[in-house]
Amino acid sequence: MLSSKPMRPAEVSESQPPSVDKRWARRLLFWGAAAAVIALDQLTKALVRSGLARGESWPEPDWPVKIRYVTNTGAAFGILQDQTVFLVITAFIGLAAIYLYYRYPPFEHAIVPVAIGMMLGGAAGNLIDRVRLGRVTDFIDVGPWPAFNVADSCITVGIAVLLTGYVLLSPAPNRVAHDET
Repeated sequence: MLSSKPMRPAEVSESQPPSVDKRWARRLLFWGAAAAVIALDQLTKALVRSGLARGESWPEPDWPVKIRYVTNTGAAFGILQDQTVFLVITAFIGLAAIYLYYRYPPFEHAIVPVAIGMMLGGAAGNLIDRVRLGRVTDFIDVGPWPAFNVADSCITVGIAVLLTGYVLLSPAPNRVAHDET
């Protein structure tokens, strides 16, 4: 028999399976990480563009780590220069692939949606530059490596966390013992 009494919020949440809360937490971690990376990436790039002339460094050029405003019309390490349309298309494909990786993760752990969110945010941050400006703003200059930005760092860290997590946290494959006769 149906009750005419309205359900209280506590009664509603008790009727939901616990996996609903877990899914919401996972979504919050993923989208929160992506949004935080995009915001930090775009903020730091705007500060560099407004505070330095292109090619200018801070602090002194002989420091091992410095902020140096450079732009890149290509991909990582300067490959595919001036291929903006191709890079925008591949970035959208990459965003879709990253999202699918989030939907079907290689293993379950709270760090997975954060790492994949960092990758999505990084890819989106560089895509925003490419669409808006026709080039990506890079500014972190460390030694002999090409300059990079927050988005690049987050993509790299996200990949490193996933690889490390996969090695350390994924279940070991079942090994069938072979009888020697």
